[in-house]
Amino acid sequence: MSTHLAASPQAYRESAVLTAPPERLVVMLYDGARRFLYQAAVTMRTGDVQTSHDRLRRAEAIIDHLLATLDMSQGEISQQLESIYLFCQRLLAEGRIRQDADKLDQVSELLGGLREAWDQIASAPQQAQL
Repeated sequence: MSTHLAASPQAYRESAVLTAPPERLVVMLYDGARRFLYQAAVTMRTGDVQTSHDRLRRAEAIIDHLLATLDMSQGEISQQLESIYLFCQRLLAEGRIRQDADKLDQVSELLGGLREAWDQIASAPQQAQL
């Protein structure tokens, strides 16, 4: 019985991801990246290089995914997001090389602004299809 209860949060998360509309998935990705960036910055500041590196790699993987899945046929918005994601990648690389957690915080702030915009899109009532 305890195994079932332990699996419930994982099953809930999987269900949430599988049933979420694309806009909500983007919000979830930003949340994950920001959580890993926070963990990386905290552990970087305490000198835990291995944990910091691991968490930073996870955040970078999410940003890489966001970049790779951009629909460039959408024009200017996609181009602007691409520029932001590339800038984030550059800041994270600098942060890793210099062990500068402030760079990670900057990326988290940028992603936080994007997250809020996507959250508004995801939360907006859908227009009726006419």
